[in-house]
Amino acid sequence: MMPTSTFDAFIRPPATAETVGLPHGGAFHLLADAADTGGALGANRLTLNTGADGAAPHYHARSTELFYILDGTMEFYLDGQVTTVGAGGLVVVPPGLPHAFGAAPDTTAELLIVLTPGIDRFDYFRHLARIQHGQEHFDTLLPEQDRYDVHFLPGIDWR
Repeated sequence: MMPTSTFDAFIRPPATAETVGLPHGGAFHLLADAADTGGALGANRLTLNTGADGAAPHYHARSTELFYILDGTMEFYLDGQVTTVGAGGLVVVPPGLPHAFGAAPDTTAELLIVLTPGIDRFDYFRHLARIQHGQEHFDTLLPEQDRYDVHFLPGIDWR
């Protein structure tokens, strides 16, 4: 007998993902939230302009994060070390590992990001966009660190 799933197959047809614009042409493309996958995973596509930061130093207490670089070149801060990864590269960050990432200084980048187990984080990405557009202050995100399993690490200047 085949094991049963906790959710039906989920399909995001092309061009139906919500796009959350970022300054200077970047964007979050919201593909699947935990509610869509029975908590199995969350996924988004991130487009970054030349040299743009993707995330400040942080860690996830419960989730593993996978990055697949679709285009361009990314810089990753991984527990004190900075490494560069180009298109076609894969980075997997286990729970508890401090990390940050952004497009390399001379390139744009596009990447697929998967978080497992999934955390409902679409509101987190919307909140980040409002912060980057100057509509909210970063401190408004601090009370939500446990909810989104994103624990910020202030004082690390990784670039």
